[in-house]
Amino acid sequence: MLDRRGDAAADRDASGISFDFNDRDFRRVCKMIYTRAGIHLAEHKRDMVYSRLSRRLRARGLERFCDYLDLVEADPDSEEQAFINALTTNLTSFFREAHHFDALREQLRAAPRGDVVDIWCCAASTGEEPWSLAITACEAFGTDTPPVRILATDIDTNALATAANGEYGIDRITDLSNERKRHFFLRGTGPFEGVARVKPFLRQLVEFRQLNLLGADYGMRQRFLAVFCRNVMIYFDKPTQYEVLRRITPLLAPGGRFYAGHSESFAHALDIVQPCGRTIYKATQEAR
Repeated sequence: MLDRRGDAAADRDASGISFDFNDRDFRRVCKMIYTRAGIHLAEHKRDMVYSRLSRRLRARGLERFCDYLDLVEADPDSEEQAFINALTTNLTSFFREAHHFDALREQLRAAPRGDVVDIWCCAASTGEEPWSLAITACEAFGTDTPPVRILATDIDTNALATAANGEYGIDRITDLSNERKRHFFLRGTGPFEGVARVKPFLRQLVEFRQLNLLGADYGMRQRFLAVFCRNVMIYFDKPTQYEVLRRITPLLAPGGRFYAGHSESFAHALDIVQPCGRTIYKATQEAR
C-alpha cells in the first residue's frame, strides 16, 4: 500500500525497486495529465498512477517521482508522450457493445447511394473498434470495397501503433463468428502461429492518426455520419465533456450520430446533444 500521509512515501514495484511517491507528487500528476489530456484522476487511482509511472522512472534511471515529473515538464519532446501513454487506459474488444454496430449498419444502409460515408473513431485504442467499424461497413454494403472512410484517432501513440499493425493474438477474435474470422482475417502459420491479421481490403478503409481531443485544432473538414467516442468521456470532468461535445457535434453530417459508452450520459449538455437511442445521440440543433 502507498503511504497516505503527506510526508514522502516509498513503495516497491514488481521489480523490487522502490520509488519515492508522496501526496504532492500525486496531486502534480493529476494536474499535469488533466492539462495535457483532460483526464480526471480520482484519489482511488493513486495506486494505478504509481504502478504505471514507476515503469517510466525505471526506464529513465530515476528514483523519485518529483524528478521524473520535472523531466516531463523540462523536456516534453522526449518524455511527455510517454507520460500520457502510461496514464491512458486501453480496454477494448471486437464489437464491444454490439448494439451500436447494429445501429450503424442501419445508418449505412439508409445512407444515400453514390456518396462516400465518413466515420470517426475517436478512441481507436489498440484497433479492435475501428476494425469492427470496417467489418460493419463491408457487411452493410455487401462488398469488401464499401464507399466508406474511417478515421481512427487516439492520444496514445503506442496503442495506435498496435492498431495500425492490425495483428492480434488468436484469442482476441474467439468470440467472432466463423464466417467473420474466415472473411476478414488471415490466420498465421509457422512463426506466426496463434496470430490473426486483418485482411488488406480492411486496411484500405481505415486511416490511423494521433489526435488529442483537447488539441487546439482537429484539422478536419469532412462531416461524419457516425462518431464513435465511446468510453472516453468517463475520464473527463463535466466541463471538459461539454467542451469536447461542443467541438465534435459541428462535425456531424446531416443525420449524423454520436455513439457514447454504456456508462456515459450527457444530461448536462442537452443544449448540444439529445439522446436518440441506447447511448446514441444527435445534435440538438438537428432536433429543433
